[in-house]
Amino acid sequence: MKNHWIVSIRLTFITLIIFGVVYPLAITGIARLTAVNQGKGDMELIGQSFTSDKYFISRPSAVNYNAAATGGSNKGPSNPEYLAQVEERIKEFLKHNPTVKREDIPVDLVTASGGGLDPHISVKAALIQVDRIVATRGMSKEAVKNIVDKNTEQPLLGLFGPARVNVLKANLDLDSNK
Repeated sequence: MKNHWIVSIRLTFITLIIFGVVYPLAITGIARLTAVNQGKGDMELIGQSFTSDKYFISRPSAVNYNAAATGGSNKGPSNPEYLAQVEERIKEFLKHNPTVKREDIPVDLVTASGGGLDPHISVKAALIQVDRIVATRGMSKEAVKNIVDKNTEQPLLGLFGPARVNVLKANLDLDSNK
């Protein structure tokens, strides 16, 4: 019986060392060698709030873009409070984009993502904002569309999911094209 306890304790310490120390260090090392940002994270992967008319607006966030509190609102399409919130977002969008018709607004501009920090919007959501950005920045329509094209990320292997635009990267490009 004593022998079983000793084996169990040894096995516990061995697995603790392997999975608590060796494995995390190995994965961190691999990330530092192979990841674009050396495994330190990337601000371009976190949705951010842009409210100025001279920027592309991000997808709404159910957690107010707080990376420490990611998550969706858990409110469904039959929830009156949620519907009022979406309606308010539509009105706000139309106020800032008078050339857009209500029925043309992409859903990702008025509904929050599941995690609340989605840094991407659809290509349609970016293109529908071009007129507003052109008017506020004095840039050509072609230049703004080129920024959308430059920051469009294609689906994984060209198969999984739609093309999408990284809002932070696009807005940084807008600022660098003064």
